[in-house]
Amino acid sequence: MKQDAWKQPFFSDKMPACALKGHWASFCLVDDTGSGKAFGGLSYSIHDSTGRQYDGRLNGDGFAKLEGFYCGPVVLKFDSLYSGAEEPYSRLRVRLTYPLPISELQVRAEQTRFSSSNGQRLEGNPALSPADRFYQVEVRDLVRHVAHLPPQFPRTHSPQRHALKMMADLGFGPPQPTLTGVVLFPNQHSVLEVRPLRALRPILSTDDQFCALNLYQLALMSALSYCDFGQQPPNEPVDQVTFPIAPTVGNLFGEKLSGFQEAWRIDPEQTQRFYPLYEEVPYSRRFEILPFDPELYLQNRPHPEKQQEHPAGLHFFDDEKFGTDTQAFITHHDEVILISVRGTVSGADVLRDANAHQVDFAEGVGRAHEGFYLAYRAMRKFILHYLDQFHSSQRIVICGHSLGGAIALLLAEGLRRSPDRDYNILLYTYGAPRAADAEFAEGASSLVHHRIVNHNDPVPSVPAPWMNTTAKLWVPGAVMLFSAPGPGGLLFATGLVRIGSNPYTHHGEQQHFMPIKLPDGTQSSVLWKPGCESILEAGCNRAVQLHGDMPDRDNVLKQLFQANQHFMTASYIPAAWATLRRWQQTVDSQGPLVTRTEFELIDHALEKMTQQLRDKNRELDRRRPPNARDHAHEHNQALNAEIDRLRTSRQRLDSLRWRRLEARDVYGSHTHSSGLEPSLKRWFSHRENRKLSQVASIPPPSHDDRERVQPFDVDSIV
Repeated sequence: MKQDAWKQPFFSDKMPACALKGHWASFCLVDDTGSGKAFGGLSYSIHDSTGRQYDGRLNGDGFAKLEGFYCGPVVLKFDSLYSGAEEPYSRLRVRLTYPLPISELQVRAEQTRFSSSNGQRLEGNPALSPADRFYQVEVRDLVRHVAHLPPQFPRTHSPQRHALKMMADLGFGPPQPTLTGVVLFPNQHSVLEVRPLRALRPILSTDDQFCALNLYQLALMSALSYCDFGQQPPNEPVDQVTFPIAPTVGNLFGEKLSGFQEAWRIDPEQTQRFYPLYEEVPYSRRFEILPFDPELYLQNRPHPEKQQEHPAGLHFFDDEKFGTDTQAFITHHDEVILISVRGTVSGADVLRDANAHQVDFAEGVGRAHEGFYLAYRAMRKFILHYLDQFHSSQRIVICGHSLGGAIALLLAEGLRRSPDRDYNILLYTYGAPRAADAEFAEGASSLVHHRIVNHNDPVPSVPAPWMNTTAKLWVPGAVMLFSAPGPGGLLFATGLVRIGSNPYTHHGEQQHFMPIKLPDGTQSSVLWKPGCESILEAGCNRAVQLHGDMPDRDNVLKQLFQANQHFMTASYIPAAWATLRRWQQTVDSQGPLVTRTEFELIDHALEKMTQQLRDKNRELDRRRPPNARDHAHEHNQALNAEIDRLRTSRQRLDSLRWRRLEARDVYGSHTHSSGLEPSLKRWFSHRENRKLSQVASIPPPSHDDRERVQPFDVDSIV
């Protein structure tokens, strides 16, 4: 009977074909090159059909053989937890909240690499030919707790899960609440090809210095904040969560990048492909989406009063139900904590934008825009709760677009001033309105803030320096400004009033995109730091007091009609991509940052603008009523100061002709990273990124009118 048992079916309705000992099984763990050295010495456990456990270790080539077990299939597991001191594994295993059950197998799999650059499995593993059975496995197939591991990747040679389930249903093997392990069949040699545990993460510089890398990367992350988190189920999950919908925050970080898949969509309506620069990292160093495992973590179990924790509640702030409609996401790895705040979307956002009344900034000095401040206060507790759990000296990188940029500024300064905390903060904002007054800006002078403005984007021009009011006249205009920029402009302009107060002002170092159209029709974008406000603001704001506290409506309207330049995927992201390509090529060629033609076009525009300001000064003198002569000096002084700033701007422009960039201007702290070259190789593998950009041509616009890039038009500025 013993001799013939191996020929019989392995299962009857109730028991194995034979309960006698004397059978064997051999197996080895290999990578996709057929080598098992990466797994040498790993401890394993095997349970036979009677439930008996056999423990052992793989040899140096990842091979082991078990002899003398009871007839029938056996279950192989590699569930021993990591016990070493290597980072980040030891820290992740013992952290106070959400400690991870990292196994020795996981650490080994993270130290292997893909043979293909895209993470696809290769056919024809050299270890396949001597195998009786060949399986493509993942770490999650061989360990018990899998919530912290990436989702299963498609494969051709799957382990036979039905055999594992059959053994469990018949009561064979070890008692277990979940199906864990791979079934090996007796008297056969099995080869298990273990998929590497590698992930992709967007590269971010942690330097204070502005760099083109962060300009582009954080533009993408700011746009991603407009997406949902994408968790299924979104609330009150029971046993597991998934992130199947793209593009969403959860899908990008929790599925695509954790599964070593590149993603380029950060807007559901996006057609132009914009790939972040990704670096390959061991899985444990990815941007983390925390696990959901009610068996391991008590806080994941349902709690009264909706206190259950799950990834959507930990990473995604959505205050729609509580009045401010503020939205943001937060995630981290061992070097960076990333926070991205959403811009204007809903009616609640619009009303908050319109509420320009100033209130005390309680966490520091000065006064802030009340609507933005209330939104910041709504999310402050959420952010601090996350930082209390997962901040361990990382650089906190905060970004936001539009309204999100204003809230991000208040958040960054509030965190910087948090007592008994040492937060090192880096802030990038895109098209952000003014968020606070001059006293706040002075008090926050040590906060590193790179403020990006796209040419004639109207939003950075509000609240205007004269605004500190919730007057009914201009609120409807502001509502229309953000929801329908063109027709809303007139109502916005006619409703503005001036109330004496410390004026609103911008914080941070401005980086300004100036699109220009070259004689051959090519669209170019120059990023520089002008020293004047006429480029940023509409209609010489300092002179509007002379018109019954009204701005020059025609010029405001001209700016508002170009509000398409406020959108991220239509304007800011293409301009950021163009700047990155321009700066890359400038470093490679050691050429100037602007061409001669570009310089001449912009210089002529600045010269024309200066003359317009002088003409405006004379015009106001002529139109000023006799009883207002006492104020003439004040207004002349304001316009003359702006003319001086324009002169400074022309000098800065001139310096661009001779400036030579260094690699650090482009890549920041990653300049000398060993991972930069493979990351660039991956990025340039996409045809969109291989385009030459002698003048940093902006990608071709789509059919959508919102995505048309406007030429440089001085008359739309003053």
